[in-house]
Amino acid sequence: PTHPAMAAAAGSAERSSTLKKCLGVLRDARNDSEQFAALLLVTKAVRAGEVDAKTRRQIFDAIGFTFPNRLLTSRQPPDGCPEHTFRALGLTLLACFCTDPELAGHSQILNKIPTFNDILVSPSNPDSTSMIDDVYQCLSAIMATTRGPRELVTKGTVSALCQAYVNCSYGSDRAFTLLLGLLAIAEAKCWQRDAPHLLAVLSKLSNDFLKAEDMTKFELCEVLPHFIPLLPPLTQDSQGCECLHRLYKGLANVLGSKLSQSQRDPALKLAACIVQACGSEWIPAGNAGSKFLALLVNLACVEVRLTLEEPDPLEVEGKKEVVTACYVLIEMGIQECLREEEPLLEEEQKMQLTRIMEEAFGAVIFYLRQVKEEELQDPFIFASVRILGAWMAEETSSLKQEICELLPFLVRYAKKHFEEGSAAASLPQPELVSTEGSGLPQDALRFLLPGFCHLTAEDRPRDILISEGAPALLCEYFLHQWEVLTSQPASLTPLTSTEMSLQTACGIFLNLVVTAPDLIRQDKTFSSLMDMLLKSLPLLLPQKDHLVLAANIATLGLLMARILASSAVLQGTQSAKEFFGATIRFLSQAHTTEAAPGSDLLAVTVSPAYASAWADISELWFLGMQALAGCVPLFPWLPQAILQAQWLEGLSELLTHVAPASVDFELIAAFQGVLVELARASKPCRDVILSHHGREWANLYGMAALEQCLTEQ
Repeated sequence: PTHPAMAAAAGSAERSSTLKKCLGVLRDARNDSEQFAALLLVTKAVRAGEVDAKTRRQIFDAIGFTFPNRLLTSRQPPDGCPEHTFRALGLTLLACFCTDPELAGHSQILNKIPTFNDILVSPSNPDSTSMIDDVYQCLSAIMATTRGPRELVTKGTVSALCQAYVNCSYGSDRAFTLLLGLLAIAEAKCWQRDAPHLLAVLSKLSNDFLKAEDMTKFELCEVLPHFIPLLPPLTQDSQGCECLHRLYKGLANVLGSKLSQSQRDPALKLAACIVQACGSEWIPAGNAGSKFLALLVNLACVEVRLTLEEPDPLEVEGKKEVVTACYVLIEMGIQECLREEEPLLEEEQKMQLTRIMEEAFGAVIFYLRQVKEEELQDPFIFASVRILGAWMAEETSSLKQEICELLPFLVRYAKKHFEEGSAAASLPQPELVSTEGSGLPQDALRFLLPGFCHLTAEDRPRDILISEGAPALLCEYFLHQWEVLTSQPASLTPLTSTEMSLQTACGIFLNLVVTAPDLIRQDKTFSSLMDMLLKSLPLLLPQKDHLVLAANIATLGLLMARILASSAVLQGTQSAKEFFGATIRFLSQAHTTEAAPGSDLLAVTVSPAYASAWADISELWFLGMQALAGCVPLFPWLPQAILQAQWLEGLSELLTHVAPASVDFELIAAFQGVLVELARASKPCRDVILSHHGREWANLYGMAALEQCLTEQ
């Protein structure tokens, strides 16, 4: 008897020979019927999986794309054949070609994507299942090519896959897998183009999640995060809100039960994903909502402590993803404990959660103190530093000793990230379908700045930060962030993280100017910073949407100028004169007059251009006025600049025409401080004040120091 392997080999050789004959017929056929007969044999072999790469290429060389294209567009089936016979044959051939990656990315395949989409959304019947299988094979192959995902998104495949899944069509599980793949590569573009269809999928999934009573519930926890977009916000859409409410109820049900770790972890990750996209808006107000929020934060803190308090390297490695999700939930907890308007939490809950979060942050600090040099690139370390930065920004009294001990590590870590980020940013970046995970080092310092701002106001942490070289790092960072800001389009209406970082860095420098003036004098990096402040304010001030940053830079520049008055850059240079000109405009234009309610008199008020930002800049304005007064005796050319700006005339006009009761004492003191220094330092300024009834309004407003100065010869 013949050995089975020999029989199989003989059968394979026979089929190969038949296939070659068919290919010959396909090439040399004189009419469609001959070609069709040969094609049936070829597609039969293809469907049976009997075609190797070499034969597949031979089929393509014999017929190319022309013949499948004709089959796809032909509407007249052969006698006695089903309606879609030609189309089915064409799809089988294309599916065969798509197994070759080179052919799968060919424009002749990519331009069939709309045809593939049509087949997926057409009503299916038993005759069309093989066509649908072939379509999924083609789409999967396209997905694996470089251009494929972008082509699929732009040519409407996302909506076709959504419809196939929602309608539970044949092959819907494959539609779902492809959908997950496209969302992983180009989530933002998918939601931009096909939000209604993706919402329909989320609606089905959230419904299934709420109703499921078995392990399906936990499997859905793993899948659902892929369908929670950062944009557009789900809370802005009624269908999105319904989905979120179902997810809230489902999660409250899950997390309120006794769970194993493998069940709890996906539920916490899903909750964190929703929080990242929607904050706490998806949690309803009231007793049930506040209990759920407290439970979420509580569970997150417990998870962080269990993982990080006694870190076993292997165990931590496996838990990094869920602990990072817990950090998101804890950050929400911090924000909710601070929230005063319509809080979700009661005061007692806030106090309890703050204590629990403090214990969790003790574990984070303990973990970070064990970190080795070779682990600094780990994204989990970044996430741990980031959440600690969020805590340090808000909670200034707790864990002070532990944070002081960790400061050298935090400065070193921030410096490493900043230096690597600057180097990477100077390299050309490849164009990506999605910028997520682009590999650029993240900005750790941005998240530490608010905490550093609090710490530089206190002696011990400030001394540690100075000894670790933080001021020089912050100056470099400030210069870099300024470059980033000025390279962006002019109208930056939303407050960018870059601008926020610059403002917070100004706050740190203001603390250092007040508490460590010798450092400003001696550290050369502050001379570079001074130079940059002189040049930046004249550019920034005319852009009205940057007023808060301009106020920070103006005030910081004035305070630093008092300390660095002898430096070359401030000796009547063009940049110094332009800077002081800009600060005079900023300070002089802050107030105007308006009709006093129920009176014929005028009252002093904040200028309309300053009104929306006044809560953020009023302290800086008063500090800036003090600093300007301190600069007048140090810079002989400064009174002349003030005269040229005609501020004294404008101020006299203001004080002469308003009701004295409308000018509060702090404002009078600020004006008097500058006026006294000008009257002492400059005869022309004194003369202008006197010629504009200065003695009268000095007496009227109780400016005793100014009155005395003006009466002295």
